[in-house]
Amino acid sequence: MTVDEYAGRCEELFALGGYAQVRAAAGQGLAEVGPDPVLQRWLGLAHAAEEDDDHDDEAEAVYKEGLRRWPDDLGLLVSYLELCLRADAWENPGRKKRAESLKERIAELAPPGSPEAQRVEAAMGWAGRGYWEDVRTESDRALSERAARASLSADVGRGVSDGGPAAAHPEDLRAAEVAAALELLSGPWNAPLRLVARYRVPSYVAAIGLAIVTNKVLVGSGAVTFSLWGWFWYLPLLLAELKLKHARQLARERVIAAVETRHTLDS
Repeated sequence: MTVDEYAGRCEELFALGGYAQVRAAAGQGLAEVGPDPVLQRWLGLAHAAEEDDDHDDEAEAVYKEGLRRWPDDLGLLVSYLELCLRADAWENPGRKKRAESLKERIAELAPPGSPEAQRVEAAMGWAGRGYWEDVRTESDRALSERAARASLSADVGRGVSDGGPAAAHPEDLRAAEVAAALELLSGPWNAPLRLVARYRVPSYVAAIGLAIVTNKVLVGSGAVTFSLWGWFWYLPLLLAELKLKHARQLARERVIAAVETRHTLDS
């Protein structure tokens, strides 16, 4: 395989979140075709994407090794800059300080308006965020994840009505998510959860109403002076959400495996 073919494999797997698989593909490419800055960069990115201290250390070692061989490679320089900007100033003061020299070097090599310069601007903007901007970003991410599960729930409802998932390509992520969700929600004991997934909005409305009524009845009867027991009506909804979350992760793993199988057959 060529460097471009290995890089294409890395890009495809990275987009799916298969970071371990990217590291394996990049390492295999480096062993087969020899040192290359593009594959070196993918190896570093696949470590950095894990957002783990040990992986960050590995990513830094990969970038440093790459820049010793190719000191002017913009891909490595920008990726290393992004890692340094993300570093904690207390835990890794040296890495944090290194960002300035990297930024200056990139400015010498990348003209304004170039893709690398735009990545630097985006990274600097991200690094300069304040506390409330971080809170807003996390909130947006949570809302996006919740919207994705709501969309999946609608597709699962259609799958339940149709009697099962439709035939689809093994690399179709949404189809894999629906198939995994239907699999996890199968069986008579999961019938209430299938109902919740199929009628998500009415289920939430009903849970709120039942919770309020249950709490009022318990307090009004004198059984308790204050009640939160009614909110147990939310338990099936929470279990259904966990099933959908697990289904999305399971589907991603299956699609990554399918992509790797295709690459193995093509090579």
